[in-house]
Amino acid sequence: MTSKNEASVVIDVNLTPAKDPEEVVATLRKNFHTNKTRSLKFRKKQLKNLMRFFQDNVDDLCDALYKDLRKPRTECITNEIEFTLNEIKNLLWNLDEYANPEYPEKGFVNMLDGVEIRKEPYGVVLVIGSWNYPLNIALNPMAGAIAAGNCVILKPSENAPATAELLAKLLPNYLSIDCYQVFCGGIPETTELLKHKFDYIFYTGSTSVGRIIHKASNKYLTPVTLELGGKSPVYIDETADMAIAARRILWGKCINAGQTCVAPDYILCTKKVEEQFLYHAEQALKEFFGGSVKPSPDFGRIVNDNHFNRLAKLLKDVKIAIGGHTDPTERFICPTIVIDVLPGEPLMQEEIFGPILPIVSVKSVKDAIDFINEGEKPLALYIFTKNSKDKELILNNTQSGGVAINDVILQISVEGLPFGGIGSSGMGSYHGKQTFDTFVHRRSILTKNFRTIPDKMHSLKYPPYTDAKLKIMRTAMRKWNTFGLSYLPHLFFFLLGISSAVFVLALIIYFRPKTE
Repeated sequence: MTSKNEASVVIDVNLTPAKDPEEVVATLRKNFHTNKTRSLKFRKKQLKNLMRFFQDNVDDLCDALYKDLRKPRTECITNEIEFTLNEIKNLLWNLDEYANPEYPEKGFVNMLDGVEIRKEPYGVVLVIGSWNYPLNIALNPMAGAIAAGNCVILKPSENAPATAELLAKLLPNYLSIDCYQVFCGGIPETTELLKHKFDYIFYTGSTSVGRIIHKASNKYLTPVTLELGGKSPVYIDETADMAIAARRILWGKCINAGQTCVAPDYILCTKKVEEQFLYHAEQALKEFFGGSVKPSPDFGRIVNDNHFNRLAKLLKDVKIAIGGHTDPTERFICPTIVIDVLPGEPLMQEEIFGPILPIVSVKSVKDAIDFINEGEKPLALYIFTKNSKDKELILNNTQSGGVAINDVILQISVEGLPFGGIGSSGMGSYHGKQTFDTFVHRRSILTKNFRTIPDKMHSLKYPPYTDAKLKIMRTAMRKWNTFGLSYLPHLFFFLLGISSAVFVLALIIYFRPKTE
């Protein structure tokens, strides 16, 4: 593996696809129509093979992530490998239940009919990954698409070339190439790929590119999930345990060098709270990285020169309270806290996506709510307080993709909580069961029979129409706020039980010996 003290270097990998996108899409569509991927046995085998891909290649995967982002091994394993493995295990262990048809309640009109909802695959799915978590963000949704019975084209990010090359090289050894393909390339290749018809598109990345993906999907009315980003705010009040709050917020800002879509983007607090936070933030950074961050093996690097230069530019002409050190030769930016930030400054105009944390002063919780609502709806919202009234005030008067209270980022690790954005921070969600549900079409099915009595009942709908027919139909169609038809079997057996008891009692009385 690459030495952890070695500077991160973007390796020169040829990611130009050797495949024709039209041919790849056509091949997968043809194979989908063989119904091969509809078999639950086949899906389970592919998910087991995907698990084996991670288990067999831990060192190579960590090495590729180190080359792309100088990502610490602990972050590689916890945030990329184990996180995704757990998602795959959840899909595998619960696939039978997830894939089972549903049988919704019926009204009186349909009491003799069959109604069900089947979970059916869309067809050929395009999954476009992101560079900041190039394994997790690519293979987590891909696993969901596989579990749902789709064929999948995976497009890894060209900005994480070492990981993309490894995926293209190794995945075909584990997954059926008839149904799952890795398609590498840059912007021109992705643009060409998007010209073709897909049955579902799953994209993770920036809002600006998300708009391009959404526009391309409109040509064929293709449904999409867009996992985007935004400026995720942190509100802190004076009731918070500031030492704990600082450690949690700085951890969330420092993992992957701040290149996380749900990383804390900026802080809203009073000047008094700011003073306390800065003291504990400095202590937290010393605890995490010692006297100097740069030589620490536990802090990553900015992905490429373009992103480094963008972030370095944001640090010009600002008031830095902590940090501020940069090194373009290593694409290193020290965890930096900026104070006295105004709403119109460049730091507040776009998602930072780096280890820079601005603090905006507010006088009250209502000021914080107003500030949040003046911007786009964020992917995440963080609230640090012991005041339940103010917590509810923020929750009831703001919108965001998700919320964590008194912590950051960890809301996405709870598999029962759907992860997704709202407005410009995205549409659709995944994680846990939601990952499976995202990639299935819920197909409604009504089944009737040809028996005489039901047909006579439904013949009221045929012309000629009469007032008498209409009256009966309205009565039959009327929704009653009573117990549903699902209780009818219980009621039937209850009445049957009573009838049987009465019948038995009558027999006993009838055959009882008569006395003189």
